[in-house]
Amino acid sequence: MTESSIKKLASTLLDAITDKDPVVQEQVCSALCSLGEVRPVETLCTCEEYLRQHDKLAHPYRAAVLRAMERVLSSRASELDKDTASTIILLASSEMTKTKDLVWDWQQAASGVLVAVGRQFISKVMEELLRKLHPGTLPHCAVLHTLASLSVANAFGVVPFLPSVLSSLLPVLGMAKQDTVRMAFCSALQRFSEGALEYLANLDRAPDPTVRKDAFATDIFSAYDVLFHQWLQSREAKLRLAVVEALGPMSHLLPSERLEEQLPKLLPGILALYKKHSETFYLSKSLGQILEAAVSVSSRTLETQLDALLAALHSQICVPVESSSPLVMSNQKEVLRCFTVLACSLPDRLLAFLLPRLDTSNERTRVGTLQVVRHVINSAAAQMEDKKPFILSSMRLPLLDTNSKVKRAVVQVISAMAHHGYLEQPGGEVMIEYIVQQCALPPEQEPEKPGPSSKDPRADSVRAISVRTLYLVSTTVDRMSHVLWPYLLQFLTPVRFTGALTPLCRSLVHLAQKRQEAGADAFLIQYDAHASLPSPYAVTARLLVVSSSPYLGDGRGVAALRLLSVLHPNIHPLLGQHWETTVPLLLGYLDEHTEETLPQEEWEEKLLMFLRDTLAIVSDNAWICQLSLELCRQLPCYDETPQEKNFLYKCIGTTLGAASSKEVVRKHLQELLETARYQEEAEREGLACCFGICAISHLEDTLAQLEDFVRSEVFRKSIGILNIFKDRSENEVEKVKSALILCYGHVAARAPQELVLAKVESDILRNICQHFNTKVLGVKVETKDPALKLCLVQSVCMVSRAICSSTQAGSFHFTRKAELVAQMMEFIRAEPPDSLRTPIRKKAMLTCTYLVSVEPALDEQARADVIRGCLHSVMALLPEPKEEDGGCQKSLYLETLHALEGLLTSLLQRNMTPQGLQIMIEHLSPWIKSPRGHERARALGLSALLLRHFLEQLRVSALVPFHNLGLLVGLFSPRCADLWPATRQEAVDCVYSLLYLQLGYEGFSRDYRDDVAERLLSLKDGLVHPDPTILFHTCHSIGQIIAKRLPPDQLISLLLTMFEALGDPEKNCSRAATVMINCLLQERGGVLQEKVPEIVSVLRSKLQEAQGEHVLPAAQHSVYLLATQHCAAVVSSLLGSPLPLDSHTSMLWRALAVEPRLAAQVLGLLLEKMSRDVPFKESRAFLLGRTPDRVATLLPLSATCALFEVLSTPAAGPAVLELYPQLFVALLLRVSCTVGVLLPRNLQTQERRGASPALAARNLEPCSSAVDTLRAVLLRSGSEDVAQRMDLEGGWELLRTSAGHEEGATRLASGPLSQGHG
Repeated sequence: MTESSIKKLASTLLDAITDKDPVVQEQVCSALCSLGEVRPVETLCTCEEYLRQHDKLAHPYRAAVLRAMERVLSSRASELDKDTASTIILLASSEMTKTKDLVWDWQQAASGVLVAVGRQFISKVMEELLRKLHPGTLPHCAVLHTLASLSVANAFGVVPFLPSVLSSLLPVLGMAKQDTVRMAFCSALQRFSEGALEYLANLDRAPDPTVRKDAFATDIFSAYDVLFHQWLQSREAKLRLAVVEALGPMSHLLPSERLEEQLPKLLPGILALYKKHSETFYLSKSLGQILEAAVSVSSRTLETQLDALLAALHSQICVPVESSSPLVMSNQKEVLRCFTVLACSLPDRLLAFLLPRLDTSNERTRVGTLQVVRHVINSAAAQMEDKKPFILSSMRLPLLDTNSKVKRAVVQVISAMAHHGYLEQPGGEVMIEYIVQQCALPPEQEPEKPGPSSKDPRADSVRAISVRTLYLVSTTVDRMSHVLWPYLLQFLTPVRFTGALTPLCRSLVHLAQKRQEAGADAFLIQYDAHASLPSPYAVTARLLVVSSSPYLGDGRGVAALRLLSVLHPNIHPLLGQHWETTVPLLLGYLDEHTEETLPQEEWEEKLLMFLRDTLAIVSDNAWICQLSLELCRQLPCYDETPQEKNFLYKCIGTTLGAASSKEVVRKHLQELLETARYQEEAEREGLACCFGICAISHLEDTLAQLEDFVRSEVFRKSIGILNIFKDRSENEVEKVKSALILCYGHVAARAPQELVLAKVESDILRNICQHFNTKVLGVKVETKDPALKLCLVQSVCMVSRAICSSTQAGSFHFTRKAELVAQMMEFIRAEPPDSLRTPIRKKAMLTCTYLVSVEPALDEQARADVIRGCLHSVMALLPEPKEEDGGCQKSLYLETLHALEGLLTSLLQRNMTPQGLQIMIEHLSPWIKSPRGHERARALGLSALLLRHFLEQLRVSALVPFHNLGLLVGLFSPRCADLWPATRQEAVDCVYSLLYLQLGYEGFSRDYRDDVAERLLSLKDGLVHPDPTILFHTCHSIGQIIAKRLPPDQLISLLLTMFEALGDPEKNCSRAATVMINCLLQERGGVLQEKVPEIVSVLRSKLQEAQGEHVLPAAQHSVYLLATQHCAAVVSSLLGSPLPLDSHTSMLWRALAVEPRLAAQVLGLLLEKMSRDVPFKESRAFLLGRTPDRVATLLPLSATCALFEVLSTPAAGPAVLELYPQLFVALLLRVSCTVGVLLPRNLQTQERRGASPALAARNLEPCSSAVDTLRAVLLRSGSEDVAQRMDLEGGWELLRTSAGHEEGATRLASGPLSQGHG
């Protein structure tokens, strides 16, 4: 890009600088700067020319151009030639002084250009500025500001000009009356002094190394005189601060004798200002510089002013620091700097002032003093070297302060002490212990109210600071290594330091590794020389037990295991290789989990395996016995942490199991029994676990010790003492007995299987029975303690499980089985049936699960009692609790349900036959039909589980019929429409399993998959929808699948069971039954001819029982479907219905008329039945001379009544037309034959009594019924006119009587003939 194009582009940008949008202005400036980076000279010249040519341009825009120039010059000034530099200097000088008024934005921008150029062309800039200084005239404020800025930016260039500058400025100081001008002078004098000091401090790099302080001293003192004696007295606070800020660096340039002379006035003058100013940073900064100047000249005045100085500075350091105020924080640093100056010159006086103030109880005073002490320890280390004992002793009271701010300050002081060798002094251990104590603080005690800008309040808590301090001191301060090692080990075992275990272990790991690097001799601990240290057994016990809760205390499990691994040479020489392999595996396992996902039992088992392997490797009885002793000693340490104490008991059992000394084993077991806290449930469980684990290796000794304890004086005395306090004796005695019972249970569970069977009844159960006082187990007193009951149940469960798992279980005859089962059932029945409060019923059912598997088998009655009792105890429980109702309650509910499932499965396993399966389902049947939804859901779930188990275990050696398939399918299939979705799903699963059971009994392999049966699973989705249409369509599909796979011999039992479901109180299930019945009849009705009478009979009876309005239409459809396949059988069966016909039977007859072809068949059959028998029979008269009575025969009468019902249906019209001649003739003949015929005697009685509401309201008299039927034929055939005429003329009544019968027949005959029916 050419020079002209650069200028053109820059000019274009400059023209846009006047845009009113500040964003555009900023973009223009950025573009100018970018252009200047590439072509600085052209860009700067264009800017200079633009400002020169646009003299009227407003100052804000001029300032913007100047700022752009300054940004270019700051990085590209070295590329200017002298002429360009001179041009820019002249422009900037002109812009800066164009107006006498203060236009700070514009003038500062011009000043910035001069300063930027002055870094490269200082002589030219200074020449231009000196030209602006006129004798006897106050300089422009911007000139002063520029001179001050240049003094800082280029001290080496400006300082040689200072004498000339000062000679021009000092004569006019007195003329400055305005505060702004005075402040400009103060700023310039401050910068001049700072520049001179920088120059003098770096004479080796200065252009003139001969320059000395004397060159400025006189002029600076003249200026000092004006500033201190005149301007410092101003009422304007800003001016006073500007004066003070200048006096600090100026004091270093004053002549020594002048400074000494001025200090008695200067120091009090500065200190007095502390009371006048809230922002004291500049005061403290200047004071520090004055003190440094005074010390540099060995001032004697300083000592006389020391008390006032210390008091003022101490009050400043005790001001509470607001972290949101940077100036306050900076003031603190400057005050501490002042203390450093005093500490280096007057250390004794300083400590004499500070240390007594540590004894005060005032928080601010103590915290401030501690801050100073810490700072002095760090910054005046040489002066404090011989003062260490005094400083250490002065910390006695602060160490006792409980205030968290004081604690934080104390920790910081101790950290400083550690870096400077204080903790190596006598008394240093107290400081280390203090840090460890703070590391052990519980999290809930911290922090206090967090600061406003604190991101993580916990990061500044006493504990967090202490943890960081301990680790840093351990890892970064080399001189502390021999102090902390092995001293820190003594804090591992005391309970009060439990919270500090993680940082302690981490620090000790680092220290140990450093010692190992130094050599084995440096690492091995000489326990004789360190009597206060815990033994290797104590360390092993402690670290192993705390690892059982690995995520507590910031992950102490990992820290403890790492330390244990590192310490192996100090624990036992044989452990190194094994621990180096196994500990990383344990650490890896913890890395894979979190506190929420860690399986606690599995983790504890891994640690116990680690312990067992360790004991096996050591294989030293004395070492093992010593470890067991230490484990027992630590038991009281875990009274507040039940989980860890429980694990400690397991460790004791493991260690005792590895011990070969029987005397030691029995001694420790006795002590455990005597000292256990039996009131604590976790402790009872832990003690029992200990005995169980110990019994793995010492079964005889464990059992013997339990018996010895019961016979011992200790046990009897404890019982006796408790009996004195009757109100608490029973409960506490039973807690001891609970623990003993649990011990026996765990012994049985853990002992070697080959030994346990011989001890079960003779030793273990005998003692359990002895401690549990119940009538069943031989004692007449019934316990009321639920804990004792639970312990008995748990122990018997463990005993039973031990028997079952034994290889000799098959030949073992458990004589106490029946009474133990009875006792468990008594416990189960005693539990409230509607609520779940304790795990007793769960544990008791688990116990029964194991007991039923043991010989001898329970008799049928006992089995039935167990099933009924357990079902009643669980099925009636309220619905499953939700998560928000308590996770523990939900967990107990699910576990209880699983226990019931296990028991029922175990009972079924004892009788894996269709009959055994049916017995189980029969027990569930009342719950399957329960009116309560949650009970039905549970029952179906259990049924599905049992059927799946039966199917999985099915072993068919010969083809045998599954004789109760239909009954079971009929029970479950209507439940596919239950109101509860879960029940519907389980019902399908039940049917699915039953169909596969049938296939299994037919000889198909277990892995065979039937396409038809598999369709059931796809239909489950249709059962999710509550829409009745979808639901019942799905039920119909299920019915079709059942029809395809059901053997013919099971069809009738299925139908009969489904007929029972018609009366189900759950309407949906009743409807589903009707859908499935009709589906089955439609699909498989053809094979049911022999069963038609039974089906019709059951249908009629169910119609009388069922309440639902849906049942009758469904029954009608069933009869219709049957009739389409077995018309004669259905007609015959219905004709067997008693007379008079009830309304339901009438409706069934009418159902046969809905389809013309079937209706014609039925009418034909009924005509044939009506004509087959004689219409009446004569009976002998009882009186001589009387004519015999004519009594109607039953079949023609029934057929006549049935004809009437069929003809009453409008749909029968076509069939009537088709058979009209036969019907008319047969019925007219029937009318003629029955005139004067009587009803059979039994029917006459019913007629007199009156028909019940369920019976059709119709005259049963033979002739009348025939007349009514004949009239119905006319109406249904379209001869309504004839029938009406007969009604009007009384023709029907004539037909009914002997006298008018012929007349009636004549009138009737004329009607049909006249209408063409003849």
